[in-house]
Amino acid sequence: MLKALVVDDEAPARSELRFLLGEAGGVEVIGEASNAMEALQLIKAIPYDVIFLDINMPGLSGVQLAEALAALANPPAIVFITAHSEHAVKAFEVKATDYLVKPVELDRLRKTVARLTPVAEQAPAKVERIPVEKAGKKLLVSVDDILFIMAKDDYSYLHTEADRYLSTMSLASLETKLEPVGFFRIHRRYLVNLSSVKEVVPMYGGTLLLTLTDANATQIPVSRRRVPALKKALGL
Repeated sequence: MLKALVVDDEAPARSELRFLLGEAGGVEVIGEASNAMEALQLIKAIPYDVIFLDINMPGLSGVQLAEALAALANPPAIVFITAHSEHAVKAFEVKATDYLVKPVELDRLRKTVARLTPVAEQAPAKVERIPVEKAGKKLLVSVDDILFIMAKDDYSYLHTEADRYLSTMSLASLETKLEPVGFFRIHRRYLVNLSSVKEVVPMYGGTLLLTLTDANATQIPVSRRRVPALKKALGL
């Protein structure tokens, strides 16, 4: 997981980007700053892999902050995010990894994250079992047995036909591991094994409801944001 710092003087913009990065997977936001000086203090205290940086901020601009960071021995990657596309040339002059224009699209953000991720991490070994906890014991659950995974605070619950298990990994971390083997993020709280989907029911407002193959015919909602991508993944 890439450790990220989000820098933007508008709190709603920081919140939206944090949500989108959670959806994209592969990135853990461990810090936020509302201005460049606050960001500098955080960067000196914690090593970040990448900074998602707004260009237009009061005081020191995002470009000026990037220029200051270039003097560090191991500077973090910079991804500029702004509503003004005319700053693109200046952004790349300071060797930014990417430049995103608001409102940020999830698919475009995924490509940025892929560009930031080392090649070795882009092609991980196939995951076959996930470590979990149950009744004080450490167990290994086969990926093929998992129907879906539900987020719970910073942890996750793995649901199988027979039981439910606690994982100390976040849903975003599990998504990164399991997406290559057929799992799909259908909601900010749910990751589903596509092979366990039995029925797809259209709902009011353009959302979907999935019925799974287990004996209880478990139903899980799909967020409106994820509907197009899910239909594509299922060939609908």
